[in-house]
Amino acid sequence: MKRAAIGLLTVLLTASLAACGSSSTPEAGGTSSGAGSAFPVTVDTMFGQVEVEKAPTRVVALGWSDAETALALGVQPVGASDWLAFGGEGVGPWAKGLYEKAPTILGTQELSFEAVAALQPDLILNTRSNLDAKTNETLSKIAPTIAAPKDVIPYGTTWRQQMELVSKALGKPDKGTELIATVEKEFKDAATFSGKTAVVGTYFGNQYGAYVPGDGRVDFMEELGFGTKKEIDSLAKGTFYVEISTEQLGLLDADLTVVFPIGTDAGVLRSDQVLNNIPSAKAGHLVILDDKALSDAFSSGSTLGVSYAIKNAVPLFTAALRK
Repeated sequence: MKRAAIGLLTVLLTASLAACGSSSTPEAGGTSSGAGSAFPVTVDTMFGQVEVEKAPTRVVALGWSDAETALALGVQPVGASDWLAFGGEGVGPWAKGLYEKAPTILGTQELSFEAVAALQPDLILNTRSNLDAKTNETLSKIAPTIAAPKDVIPYGTTWRQQMELVSKALGKPDKGTELIATVEKEFKDAATFSGKTAVVGTYFGNQYGAYVPGDGRVDFMEELGFGTKKEIDSLAKGTFYVEISTEQLGLLDADLTVVFPIGTDAGVLRSDQVLNNIPSAKAGHLVILDDKALSDAFSSGSTLGVSYAIKNAVPLFTAALRK
């Protein structure tokens, strides 16, 4: 970071501290009345313990689906990153109407620390990220920053872990437990796929790929009772995704194969003769998620998005396996 940028960040940090010290009225992004009794709280993260001294009133949500998680808890971030490029308020349709005031949309891979500091946050959520230590160090100088838990791969924080971290940091652990229990029941009611294997793939930038254990999409299938395919699992090297060449598309074969496009039309997948000739496709057990809202929900990793995906994707899986 250049000297000028550092100077600006210092000025903004000073302003942030002054504003937090002088304000007594919660703003957008604040917690509901009575939440202050839960503080101070200490949250364990992969970078150590983070203390949140009082109920935050200006929350910035930077991690994948952190904003949706805060919204599910009744807290409206003042700034958020739009990882799935929803546009507008930066959240999926399952979170529509939860904002009273749209947040400032911030970067994802190219994050401006100055833009974050300018929002004068008193809490930063970055629970599902690339796990970069320098980014966490810089953000922590702006405000207490809730990073990922220990022992996860990049972007591998589960929806449970995310809800636990965020609800504790916001002083709403009971609400978090309640939301987790609701989604767990939905999974339990839908988990009728024991003994079946599933592979989740995607097509992005003219390249196929498959998700591996530790990724939320694979976790989703496992919670429904599906097993993973060991040939794909063995390709994982600390990442959530592995590339699959056209010659390797047979690796996507399983009892159920789920594929969706990113940045292109699903027609590319429907017309791909190689994909449509793998055994699962020929048996009718290939599900191409051509509804962007559904594929986004499947990828969201928030309690809100996961619940939407259970309701709308599971019937497609069931119908495919009945063929």
